[in-house]
Amino acid sequence: MQYIDNIIFLILLVAGFGLFAKSLQKIYRNIRLGHEINRNDRKSERWTTMARVAMGQSKMVKRPVAGILHLFVYVGFIIINIELIEIVVDGLFGTHRFLASVFGHGFYNFFTATLEILALLVVIGVVVFFIRRNFYGVKRLTMKELFGWPKQDANWILIIEFALMMAFFKMNGADWVLQQRGLLPEHGSFPISSTFLAPVLGGFSDGFLFFTEKAAWWFHFVGILFFMNYLYYSKHLHIILAFPSTWFANLDKKGKFNNLESVTKEIKLMMDPNADPYAAPAEGEADAAPSKFGAEDIFDLNQVQLLNAYSCTECGRCTSVCPANITGKKLSPRLILMKTRDRLEEVGKNIDKNGKFVDDGKKLLNDYITKEELWACTTCNACTDACPVLLDPLSIIFEMRRFLVMEQSAAPQELNLMMTNVENNAAPWQYNQADRLNWAND
Repeated sequence: MQYIDNIIFLILLVAGFGLFAKSLQKIYRNIRLGHEINRNDRKSERWTTMARVAMGQSKMVKRPVAGILHLFVYVGFIIINIELIEIVVDGLFGTHRFLASVFGHGFYNFFTATLEILALLVVIGVVVFFIRRNFYGVKRLTMKELFGWPKQDANWILIIEFALMMAFFKMNGADWVLQQRGLLPEHGSFPISSTFLAPVLGGFSDGFLFFTEKAAWWFHFVGILFFMNYLYYSKHLHIILAFPSTWFANLDKKGKFNNLESVTKEIKLMMDPNADPYAAPAEGEADAAPSKFGAEDIFDLNQVQLLNAYSCTECGRCTSVCPANITGKKLSPRLILMKTRDRLEEVGKNIDKNGKFVDDGKKLLNDYITKEELWACTTCNACTDACPVLLDPLSIIFEMRRFLVMEQSAAPQELNLMMTNVENNAAPWQYNQADRLNWAND
């Protein structure tokens, strides 16, 4: 019976990481429902971009207050969970503060003191974010599209992070008091918990302190496993997916038109006086032609676009700078990504239930994203420029517009008139080609 704690710990550890791996597998499968796109060029630039944007948070600090607080939470939470290594070893082998024997007394004191300071910064960050999100009234955080689960999710994450940090302090505080009483070996320096919690805990019995230290330790461990598996259901999946999203980001100039190779070949064929328009396509060319122009559903998008949908932080920086949204139009770039993710999750559940996708009579276009939203976009690229993790909602809008125009001939009247003029007059304006130089007569 003396190893019962170690056995329970091992079961929880395997179950927690097993469920997490299963969730990641589902996400990977869903992303692969999109068609492949080659984003393996310019690798050194991609590694640099990922290091600067995902790890270095370079775009977050463009709004200094929110950026610095987010940096506190991000760096603090990641580094603090280095302690998970120590927790795993202690839990499996019944040791106490295993890293003390690895680091040595001096460096371990520095390490634990650093963790405590970072934990305090995390607490400050999450408290400010909670107040800012719920009471300060930042417009992009109080929009209608965030009502319901998105707002609850953001709050739950902040509450979980706060609770984990409090357990961390409580564990260290009880540990420190027991060390001062000579009941535990003196390992670590705890400037925050020894200052603020130890005076409160000092009045309790040894037995209570041992219970408190162990209970906080278990809470911290189980809380980390819960948080890790909660990510699948949360916008905070970006903690993981921000890294591949920035690596696979579009490095071309913003606004560069994405020509379809099949259309380009067709136009070249039409312009070649020696080409036979009735000739059979060369071997392989027929297969290379797309079965559909543009995107009607998530299957028509590429894998990076679906990865973007999962990586969206729902921060709303894209929507806050969108000129269409600012002027009261229905378009919200953030909502485009959220709706794409919702449809992707619905398709994933369909596959889980049936073993394969069974047509459910729904599409991303019209059932999730309306034509009104798509045509409200000015293609100014403000949303892609503002995104802190280089997501590209405009590319999804663009592909769905392409479907409307090339598959359904459903462009707005103004656009149809312009395209007719280009076809008939070789110019967007409605006048005869013979009159094109009349502007120079005076």
